[in-house]
Amino acid sequence: MATGLGFVKAVALVLAPVALAAALYSPRDFSPAPMPPEYSYGPVVSAPRHEARALARSERVGEGRLPGPEDLAYDAAGGWLYTGCADGWVRRVSVPGGDVEDWARTGGRPLGVVLAADGGLIVADADIGLLKVSPERKVELLTDAAEGVKFKLTDGVDVAADGTIYFTDASYKYNLDNHMTDILEARAHGRLLSFDPATGRTAVLARDLYFANGVAISPDQTSLIYCETVLRRCSRYHIAGDKKGTAEKFVDNLPGFPDNIRYDGEGRYWIALSAGRTLQWDMLMKYPFVRKLVYLVEKFVAVPHGLKNSGTVSVTPDGEPVSMYTDPRLALTTGWLKVGKHLYYGSLTETFLSRIELTESSAEFRE
Repeated sequence: MATGLGFVKAVALVLAPVALAAALYSPRDFSPAPMPPEYSYGPVVSAPRHEARALARSERVGEGRLPGPEDLAYDAAGGWLYTGCADGWVRRVSVPGGDVEDWARTGGRPLGVVLAADGGLIVADADIGLLKVSPERKVELLTDAAEGVKFKLTDGVDVAADGTIYFTDASYKYNLDNHMTDILEARAHGRLLSFDPATGRTAVLARDLYFANGVAISPDQTSLIYCETVLRRCSRYHIAGDKKGTAEKFVDNLPGFPDNIRYDGEGRYWIALSAGRTLQWDMLMKYPFVRKLVYLVEKFVAVPHGLKNSGTVSVTPDGEPVSMYTDPRLALTTGWLKVGKHLYYGSLTETFLSRIELTESSAEFRE
């Protein structure tokens, strides 16, 4: 007990000057904001079926060959999974064999990936912008700015049947290396955009988003779903019909912070949860002063943010939760994709993909 009390006193002595500095000092480029009124600290959305020990069900694929595989795209014709890695390579993994091949190097940090109609790949590169990689593996920059504002963190991407590319710039202020600062600041620096390959025009569809992340076109091609990580919500943006140009609620108060989202062609969207909601995160979100304190401390020492219970939640096309996969030991899983009887997922921190055999999962109906 005495030892524990001594540790608490030591921590207090270290943090007291920082707290005083936080009260007196306002960083020039960092100003944490209160959360918007619609942000909820109430009960989270729950799924009727939940696998809470996803790691026990997972097997590793391509171990040691895939540093930070962030998003996934599947080429059914060729039998390949494509993923962007932290070393700048887009790699592909054979399905189901698991062989890994260096496919194309973007020179930046590829995040979102989606197949193009010609067999190439559209890549949201956090450092460079929106890219097209041809089937011959030639890398082409499509766009890196909109309305005179450069992208700082090109993130999620999907392609509509008419060829229009929809994507997000998570923040026009902070890059990927400083994305946690954007989250701590909790200001609306994100944008939802489109790119028309026929005209080369880049358009801003929605602005003032809170860390705009994953994008998925609806199966009927009339709308898309986009995620806002900070607000733990996904919204529907209408790209056709009477509601064209408007956005509305899809699913909010998620049990974690959403990242990428993918439609599986079988009636469900799979929303990646990079981390679960915790009391620690609630405190950070509720009190801007606490976020300011964490920001100042992080300049001198790394501060853990309680990242755990990462996973995914699957929802219907109307946003109703169906199943969920999480694990207390999972953190920063960023993209989940159903391929046949397996659910594949990537991560910012691991060097492999993981997969779960759904026919053996308690979170799925069995035939």
